Amino acid sequence: MAETRSMPVPDGLDGLRVDAGLARLLGFSRTTVATLTAAGAVTLDGSPAGKSDRLVSGSWLEVTLPEPERAPIPHAEPVDGLTVLHSDDDIIVVDKPVGVAAHPSPGWTGPTVISGLVAAGYRIATSGAAERQGIVHRLDVGTSGVMVVAASEHAYTVLKRAFKERTVDKRYHAVVQGHPDPSSGTIDAPIGRHPKHDWRFAVIADGKESVTHYDTVEAFPSASLLDVHLETGRTHQIRVHFASLRHPCCGDITYGADPTLSARLGLTRQWLHAHSLGFAHPVDGHWVQVTSEYPDDLQHALDLLRASA
Repeated sequence: MAETRSMPVPDGLDGLRVDAGLARLLGFSRTTVATLTAAGAVTLDGSPAGKSDRLVSGSWLEVTLPEPERAPIPHAEPVDGLTVLHSDDDIIVVDKPVGVAAHPSPGWTGPTVISGLVAAGYRIATSGAAERQGIVHRLDVGTSGVMVVAASEHAYTVLKRAFKERTVDKRYHAVVQGHPDPSSGTIDAPIGRHPKHDWRFAVIADGKESVTHYDTVEAFPSASLLDVHLETGRTHQIRVHFASLRHPCCGDITYGADPTLSARLGLTRQWLHAHSLGFAHPVDGHWVQVTSEYPDDLQHALDLLRASA
């Protein structure tokens, strides 16, 4: 319900323009006052006042304030396989299953991390765009693993800054085709929208800075298990960078993976898993390190590769 404030114009505002006077009296910006007067929400002695009208001491002022915007309540829907690895009053760290989006988005009708947490009774921060409340970073629908969500407004602010300033330790494990040379290295190549395919990304000259560090953990005849450390966090970064080196993630048909090898390994998505996440706790700064085990489909593919070695 809209709130109305009524009062006589104070002597100290006599002669001031309505926008200047109300800005001083109510702490609003002049732009806000101009919006209110245009909507007929400001009256002097019962008559609508314009922003440039003059205030007269003792005249009766009424201002109808707009209703405060209320953050929408996120949709609640249980999500199979969504596991909470750590939670407190400020953060929730989850193990996100494949096939689950981080948050609602146009065109996506499947499960989301946010809907699953709300259904499980967790409080989510209201900061951020309406459909991304509490979200400080994302994992692709087809990527499983560790993800942190802000439960408090303070945590949202601190964690968003931490991701922007690259103080979060993001470690992924990926199984890529072939054997990257060198076996440990850094890929520094800008990423942007693919010039011909909107749903894909590519290494392009005018793309955004993208830096990926990697180490080979285990090598097989046809593939390699890598530990990947992201310095930046571009969409599809790991998938694009290794595809650009002709070592796409196994199972990643979108970025050129061998469909025969994918079928042999039983993969219906890219072998890519957010293995661990480390960050300073937003309240007291102590280091939080959370690790996620491989899901069954990725473990099965890895077992097949090891059996062939």
